[in-house]
Amino acid sequence: MGRSFLSLSSLSREEFDQLLNRALAGKKNPSLWGKPLLGKSVALFFEKPSTRTRLSFEVAINQLCGHALVLTQNDLQLSRGEDIADTGRVMGRYLHAIMGRVKSHATLEGLARSAGIPVINGLSDKFHPCQALADFMTIKENGIGAGSKFVFTGDGASNVAHSLILGAAHYNCDITIATPAELLPHADVLTIAARLGGKVTVTQDALAAAKDADVLYTDVWVSMGQEQETERKKKQLAPFQLNEHLLAAAKKSAIVLHCLPAHKGEEISEAAFESPQARIFDQAENRLHVQKALLEFLLK
Repeated sequence: MGRSFLSLSSLSREEFDQLLNRALAGKKNPSLWGKPLLGKSVALFFEKPSTRTRLSFEVAINQLCGHALVLTQNDLQLSRGEDIADTGRVMGRYLHAIMGRVKSHATLEGLARSAGIPVINGLSDKFHPCQALADFMTIKENGIGAGSKFVFTGDGASNVAHSLILGAAHYNCDITIATPAELLPHADVLTIAARLGGKVTVTQDALAAAKDADVLYTDVWVSMGQEQETERKKKQLAPFQLNEHLLAAAKKSAIVLHCLPAHKGEEISEAAFESPQARIFDQAENRLHVQKALLEFLLK
């Protein structure tokens, strides 16, 4: 049975550190990778549109000498009613791993149970762990270490917030989630974070949260599939914009992160997005390097 990666809670702290260090070393010296996926095939299964997940995984697999098969729901018999368990059992006979960017976390759990090969969460409604690996790689690359103050401002119940909470526990930094009372992180995620030794603060005051922060992070207010909630969420989240006021409250050395795509003028101001403190496109590039480290770790 292959080991899957559906959430950061499936890693030990040592494995999390190992992946970040491997990604950083491979970024500096690409010749370190060798050909760990030679002769191996990985399916990239998309139920949602993708820029960074698609590009980073397809390029990573290619550079590690593997073969990537890009599939949408319409390419498979899932679209005609074949169940996820049977799909997984078939995929497991042909492939060495599956990356899924899916609507429901249950889809990944179903694949992981039935396929018998590693299943990687490229995004689900509950978690976005590959993104969080790239985020903490970026933090480490900028010399921000354990004990630092990480602030996420926006939707505290989002897949990104959930994965950052678990990543902060592994990284041993304090995380503050500035979010409306109606959008708190899920209780089970906070329970997992506590079990991992994480320290999480939840507040409704973004400006107070930003005081002395080492990292300021935000994400889009309305995720794919939530379009009917756009007006309500914009109203709820307006006081949680990452802007110059938050930057002024943070440490002078603080960095600004955003997992993209960005709606400038909504969750982040244009000035914060373009600030010299922003590391947003390094963060996007780092998806490639952590994906390589993860594929090597699961498949070598």
